[in-house]
Amino acid sequence: MKRHALSTRIWHWINAVAFIVLFGSGLTISNAHRYLYWGDYGFDPADAWLRVMRFPSWMTIPQRYDLAEARDWHNLSAWIFALALLFMWIASLINRHFWRDVATSPGDWSPRRWLEVIKSHISGDHEQPSKFNPLQRIMYGLVLGILLPLMVFTGLAMSPGFEPIAPWLVDILGGRQSARSLHFLAAWALAGFAVLHILLALMPSQWKELGAMITGGKKESRHG
Repeated sequence: MKRHALSTRIWHWINAVAFIVLFGSGLTISNAHRYLYWGDYGFDPADAWLRVMRFPSWMTIPQRYDLAEARDWHNLSAWIFALALLFMWIASLINRHFWRDVATSPGDWSPRRWLEVIKSHISGDHEQPSKFNPLQRIMYGLVLGILLPLMVFTGLAMSPGFEPIAPWLVDILGGRQSARSLHFLAAWALAGFAVLHILLALMPSQWKELGAMITGGKKESRHG
């Protein structure tokens, strides 16, 4: 098998584009009402737990204040984002990418092992270049298993048209306004991960990994 399966590479780049559009259009939507609440209802700034900054036009999609167009971009990209995530999970379970590369073992949660990984990255000496290291497995597991699904479910919970279909989802998340707050927090957590991911990918020692996400990388030898 190649370092990265074709299904993983396709999902990676589709997800990257979809997230960029979702994030930029989401900032425009945030500018329409810059307050976050907990519970079912929220419209009075006095009841907000957070007042969000107004995001500049260079960060938003479109690069002007147009709430209707931003929602169109957001809804279109949300469907692509959600369906691609579902496809990725099905493919990862079938080709065992999840169990082979993402699932963690108790040893992966050792702080001592994390320090070893950080030192190896700084020095450019990787013990197993064909495998994800413990920190990568933990981070990818949190992103794939928690943050990305949370974005999908909170997005659905915020939709007035979806609430009658699955009111239990809104209840689990603590109400539509709680879903909106969680959606905002998860989006920024993913943005932070994306920035760190890009910075690490641009390190000279990681250029081969960046190319492997396009070509699939060299085939790995399997024994046993």
